[in-house]
Amino acid sequence: MKVFSHKMNIADHMVLGAEKPVLFSGPCAVESYDICIEIGSTVKELAERMGFSYVFKASFDKANRTSSGSFRGIGMDDSLGVLERVGKELQVPLVTDIHESYQAAEVAAVVDVLQIPAFLCRQTDLLLAAGHTGKAVKIKRGQFMAPEDMQYAVDKVRSTGNNNVCLTERGFALGYHNLVVDMRSLPTMRQYAPVVFDITHSVQQPGGEGGSSGGQKQFAPFLARAAAATGVDGFFIETHPEPAKALSDGPNMVPLEKMEGFLSMLKDAWDLGRKHIDFTI
Repeated sequence: MKVFSHKMNIADHMVLGAEKPVLFSGPCAVESYDICIEIGSTVKELAERMGFSYVFKASFDKANRTSSGSFRGIGMDDSLGVLERVGKELQVPLVTDIHESYQAAEVAAVVDVLQIPAFLCRQTDLLLAAGHTGKAVKIKRGQFMAPEDMQYAVDKVRSTGNNNVCLTERGFALGYHNLVVDMRSLPTMRQYAPVVFDITHSVQQPGGEGGSSGGQKQFAPFLARAAAATGVDGFFIETHPEPAKALSDGPNMVPLEKMEGFLSMLKDAWDLGRKHIDFTI
């Protein structure tokens, strides 16, 4: 299989698909400025020390929660205000999700990367709106999508004249409340665009806790090492100082206190994988 070397410009001097892996990391949702700045400042220092480029991640709205009673966010204006403040104080790029076409322009005025949620990866108007902003677009592969079919989502964004697009792997639905990662999807999708591996949501159990999602974070190190060795351009990790108290996706988060060891392990596996990334049969 011929895997092409694609690139995505994120910000000045930061490129996905270059010689440094990019780490997209932060809390699942914008809970508060204090939580975001604590996580962001900690992960930034670790990422820089371990050899990752760093993009701060937090969702301004969790529009796809299992239950209508689950936490969605603190409001669009307040959340974007927190993101903007964190980005300026830490001097790092930002990524957040959009769920509706009308959100694209307003969110793009604050963040550097627009993330398309997995459930919405086929929504043409949403992809086109994101592409038209000129910002980098990060598309999560739907749990129901074949990896080779993600080329069409990439094509939709590129049809706007915006070539800054990447794909994210987060597991396939296998029965109810379960996901499985097919490592073949990584080189398959790298034919079309740079690929990020979503460690957090690959161990999620969607709707697995009766009205909310569960997770099996104990498997995160195994999947992370496998993806790093298989060959990806970046990683997505949600983290929190107290995952049990996180307002979204706590069961599948890497605890903040474990991030140093986790990133060290991940970078070692990525470096090893890069030595053989061009080997084919």
